[in-house]
Amino acid sequence: MKKTLFFIGTSILAFLSFSCSKPEEQKPNVILIMVDDQGYGDIGALGNDIIKTPNIDALHGVSARFTDYHVSPTCAPTRAAIMTGHHSNRTGVWHTINGRSLILERETTMAQVFKENGYSTGIFGKWHLGDNYPFRPQDKGFDEVLVHGGGGVEQTMDYWDNDYFDDTYMHNGKLEKFEGYCTDVWFENAKQFIGQQKGKPFFCYLSTNAAHSPYFVEEKFAAPYRDNEDIPNAAFYGMISNIDENIGKLIQHLKSWELMDNTIIIFTTDNGTAQGAELDGHRLDGFLAKGNNAGMRGIKASMYEGGHRVPLFIHWKNGGIDIGQDIDELTAHYDVFPTLIELCKLQTKTDLKFDGESMVPLISGNTEGFQNRIIITNSQRTEIPEPWRRTSLMQDKWRLVNRTELYDLKSDPEQRTNIAAQHPDKVQDFLATYDRWWDEISPGYKDQAYIIVGEEAENPTKLYCHDWHTDKNSPWHQRHIREGYIDNGYWLLKIAERGTYSFKLRRWPEETHLPLNAEVAPRPAIPNTTVSQSKPGKALAIQQARIKIQDIELLKEVNPNNQYVEFTAELEKGETNLRTDFILADGTELGAYYVEIKKL
Repeated sequence: MKKTLFFIGTSILAFLSFSCSKPEEQKPNVILIMVDDQGYGDIGALGNDIIKTPNIDALHGVSARFTDYHVSPTCAPTRAAIMTGHHSNRTGVWHTINGRSLILERETTMAQVFKENGYSTGIFGKWHLGDNYPFRPQDKGFDEVLVHGGGGVEQTMDYWDNDYFDDTYMHNGKLEKFEGYCTDVWFENAKQFIGQQKGKPFFCYLSTNAAHSPYFVEEKFAAPYRDNEDIPNAAFYGMISNIDENIGKLIQHLKSWELMDNTIIIFTTDNGTAQGAELDGHRLDGFLAKGNNAGMRGIKASMYEGGHRVPLFIHWKNGGIDIGQDIDELTAHYDVFPTLIELCKLQTKTDLKFDGESMVPLISGNTEGFQNRIIITNSQRTEIPEPWRRTSLMQDKWRLVNRTELYDLKSDPEQRTNIAAQHPDKVQDFLATYDRWWDEISPGYKDQAYIIVGEEAENPTKLYCHDWHTDKNSPWHQRHIREGYIDNGYWLLKIAERGTYSFKLRRWPEETHLPLNAEVAPRPAIPNTTVSQSKPGKALAIQQARIKIQDIELLKEVNPNNQYVEFTAELEKGETNLRTDFILADGTELGAYYVEIKKL
């Protein structure tokens, strides 16, 4: 009897304890929207009275808005920094081509951390951090993957003759054809992904290739911006209008699914405007002549403010971030990851450290620790980073550019007057700070991103000339392939296992089924769009082919009517590089644009 009463008593206490305890909070969902090449001045709510962005404007109205937020001046470095919380130089990504857009294998992405914390993860659109194992989105934490190749539609590793409409993309590791305009495809499939979660928290990375070149969009989006002499590129604005329309549809879906209130929505872009401003003087670094650049100097790829200060909006109703609030402290792309860790209460590995800081205190009004922080951004676009190469060191409203130019944005927002001579002590302090930063980060520049071949995760491996290591710009666009771009370089490879490997060298990508020495017809224009006809593809008189890898060099006469020339070689396990050559009838040598390696 006593045992029975004791059991009943403890059961009642346990029930009361459970009933009175606070239920576990539901984890917030996260949607990170990253628009390509849209600048601070390409949004209506940020002062552009020409462009129509009603849905982005509405999001701006209910978000924490970071008005002094900075990224890298070009796209792949920004994407590496935002994904890892590290300065892009630390991740191995300081260029968009030449093998320097491949994120180092050691880097942990926010997708991996979200996945470890029970989230479903999906990416839709642009990745641009590597198209081979171990750099692909599915290798870095994403469950659902729908992406184009390389840094944009029409680039070298993208499916041949993609033109933004009814294209073929990589879907969970396999090529698949989709109907519709690329931006519509990304958003529609993101909505499908979200709708399938059924209560499970999700992280959705909606990373558009628009408004990057080529400027292809339905004419109905571009038409409202034509015949206006103050608009540099009507199709560019049209692409942004299409993105805005898709953001509006996405938000309506979230509301209809009752997901809006507990979803963190982040809107940002990857660098300064590409076509929203035309400059007087230097192509990248000059002053505004036409368009809107939010009062800044420079555009995409510039070390001046217009190259790297971009919009960042964060909205989360259940988290109390739903009232328009400008936050003016200096922040950067590598702050986003630690911010999401704090907002979502994610558990991380103890050895995971960041260059960035959580911005949650700023949202709460606490600016302590942010007033004197230093942020450094640079555009290296070279094989090995160089000190002060196209660099801006920032503190509060001070900017030290390229080591010798000092600006105070409080009195000179357009960076017109170099006042370094008036503040020699400040310049010296900034130079010393930079030297300490460089000494800390530069040892990592020797670390290499190796494409792994012979691994079960990707066999065969398709290599693209986009990732050649070369002193020139590797042929990163399909137009370079069409014109028979003459250059060569090497791929950094890691052979997973000792064994026999085949090498298929191609002049045209596999999906064309074209012989080595074929010509290619132009890709046609599309009516009622801004898609123009491409140039025809030039025939190359290829007579011989060669490969060099490890201590092996093989040379072959080629049959020009074959689609590829094939070699086999016995390889040892380990790190190496691969160089290929096509030798033309006149003795000209160039690299094979496409190579397939398979462990037999």
